[in-house]
Amino acid sequence: MDPLAGRTRHYRDFYAPAAEQDAPLWLVVGNCQAEALRRVLDNVPGRPFRTARIPPVHEFTADDLPYLDALLAQTAVLLSQPIRADYRDLPVGTAQLADRLPAGAVSVRWPVVRYAGLYPFQAIVRRPADRSLNPPVVPYHDLRTVSAARAGRSPGDPWDVDISADQVRSVAAYSRGELARRENRDCDVGVSDLLESLGVDAAHTINHPGNPLLEALAQRLLDRLGVPLTVAGVDGVLLSSVTAPLEARVLEALGIAGAARPHWCRDGEVISPQTVHAAQLRWYRDNPDFVDLTVERHGIVMELLGLLTRSGRV
Repeated sequence: MDPLAGRTRHYRDFYAPAAEQDAPLWLVVGNCQAEALRRVLDNVPGRPFRTARIPPVHEFTADDLPYLDALLAQTAVLLSQPIRADYRDLPVGTAQLADRLPAGAVSVRWPVVRYAGLYPFQAIVRRPADRSLNPPVVPYHDLRTVSAARAGRSPGDPWDVDISADQVRSVAAYSRGELARRENRDCDVGVSDLLESLGVDAAHTINHPGNPLLEALAQRLLDRLGVPLTVAGVDGVLLSSVTAPLEARVLEALGIAGAARPHWCRDGEVISPQTVHAAQLRWYRDNPDFVDLTVERHGIVMELLGLLTRSGRV
């Protein structure tokens, strides 16, 4: 089976759109959060606009540019996460997309949501030379595993650490503050002020926000654009292909009601944290640069959690 044929069918709005329609096009561009947000907007009762399912920006290729330009030529509202110019050597930066809009179209920037408050040990790390490379089992790093790798520990050695409630709260506050800083710098609409009040519904993983946050973001976009409609809930849980363990000590420290989750769940498969830890610890032996990249990118959080000292290296 030709995988491109499946991709073309899945993104038929992109590769084979229907004839131009009367309703103005709202084009949502960004990472995996963009499609989830688009689904929320597409479910707004009485919406006076249409949307189009398109690939996430990190999957764009040079061959996709003519299809993207064709949609941009029809776009009345561009809803884009902040994307740097010439991202992955393609002219798909937010400003570059906005420059290709028709006269009278508007552009609104919304944030790349990353929130570590519920998952203080979780991190995303990219290798500059290959930003698509992820660790095994789940596409997230655990700062405790990185600390164990720095200390030269074996997969069977103890790896969890004791942390205080103040440390949990410090990481949550730092994460909210970082998102607020990026919103103030790069965005027209933000959601960092909502994270604390959403509790366990804020996120499934560090970069997969829950439905309530996506719905609140959609409402703020409608309000920003002067559309007097109210967002309705969507059927099903968005961005739930992977859910991370949620620790009782984190919920207690943050004063959040909800059930703890002891395991990972990936596409319906339940996976123990120990399985992930052991596989990723072995992986770091073959990819030691990720240990240094993690400290470089997430050193402040590791310091807040006391993990740099525990590793035996400072």
